Amino acid sequence: MNTALPLAPADGKLGILLVGLGAVSTTTIAGVMAIRKGLAKPIGSLAEMGTVRLGKRSDNRSPSIREFVPLAELDDIVFGGWDIFEDNCYEAAKHAGVLDEKLLDQIKDELSGIKPMSAVFDRHYVKRLDGPNVKKGKNKKDLADQLIADIRKFKADNNCSRLVLIWAGSTEIFLTPSACHASLATFEKGLEDNDPAISPSQIYAYAAIKEGLPYANAAPNLSAEVPALSELALQTGSPYCGSDMKTGQTLIKTIIAPGLKARLIGVAGWYSTNILGNRDGEVLDDPESFKSKEESKKGALDYIFQPHLYPDLYKDISHVVRINYYPPRGDNKEGWDNIDIFGWLGYPMQLKINFLCRDSILAAPIVLDVALFLDLSKRAGLKGIQEWLSFYFKSPMHAPDIYPEHDLFIQLMKLKNTLRYMRGEELITHLGREYYD
Repeated sequence: MNTALPLAPADGKLGILLVGLGAVSTTTIAGVMAIRKGLAKPIGSLAEMGTVRLGKRSDNRSPSIREFVPLAELDDIVFGGWDIFEDNCYEAAKHAGVLDEKLLDQIKDELSGIKPMSAVFDRHYVKRLDGPNVKKGKNKKDLADQLIADIRKFKADNNCSRLVLIWAGSTEIFLTPSACHASLATFEKGLEDNDPAISPSQIYAYAAIKEGLPYANAAPNLSAEVPALSELALQTGSPYCGSDMKTGQTLIKTIIAPGLKARLIGVAGWYSTNILGNRDGEVLDDPESFKSKEESKKGALDYIFQPHLYPDLYKDISHVVRINYYPPRGDNKEGWDNIDIFGWLGYPMQLKINFLCRDSILAAPIVLDVALFLDLSKRAGLKGIQEWLSFYFKSPMHAPDIYPEHDLFIQLMKLKNTLRYMRGEELITHLGREYYD
């Protein structure tokens, strides 16, 4: 048996701070409140409903993940956040239209008590939104300091022992790392100088990591994925992960593509189109925000198929991604995939997948899991990029000198082996020779 990591207990309250109290955040918050009241089950949450096998298959040891590692109890979670609109969480959830009013009314008092703090926002980075509940400051450093003050006040007012911060705001315009991102010194100078390469999501990431909080980026835009914030995280002990939570069409891609590759079935083309009508769809109707999402959604197939290793099968895939804003659809997103494949002797075949999904229903358990597992990472003394949480993201953060792992099943193995590692249990290789030797 390996040596277990020293895991601090999950004592006291855990504050989960969400940037953006829109459809995803309010569905997460309302869901946790409904589950606490026994009104629903935490379906889709690995942390709440998953198990982890220990030892041999013949040992019959498969405790729940919650029994195996010390996770914060749902009763001990306190929610807060920022938004450019002033609606409380009950009003925001009703406006989002994801959950029916009968359920919302049973948790109305708790939801109504969560009011957004004023947000750091700039329309340059999200052109299709505007709202009145926005901070003003002399520069971006001032705005970061205001966020840090918010974080400290929330922790004190709610008697929290620990906090996690998750960017669940809208997709910002596509940015790539620039000179100000190269080091912590250049980044902090960029904050002082109002460098346009530093977006609001990066200001939130900086504030969180500066305070030593675990941080996750649930959107595809550039936030903590820069050397400057990696440097800061190693100083403050912050674990962080991202980017862009894997919910609908990309989830299906990371399930189907590994199967095709495993059987060495060729792929000539993969055409994906999305129809969605929520605020996310409205934001992504802007070409600059769509660029961020497109890059996130298109990367998975390249890494799964590894065309440089299998040129006869995957070198010339025509991969097309479209997102169409269609207001009547609301949060009930629809993903169409047409996959042109070929098999033995090059004979062509097709797969067609129509996924009628509910975006926020798929995202909410991911938000909860990421928050609980990041809090666990912090109590385990893990800092910097948490690649073991790649399971949840379209564009998993990773060390600069390696490629990201996108195969959902490898990602799940990585996650559960990390839990085993934390507890000093033997890692599972699935070799299976021990049953036959």
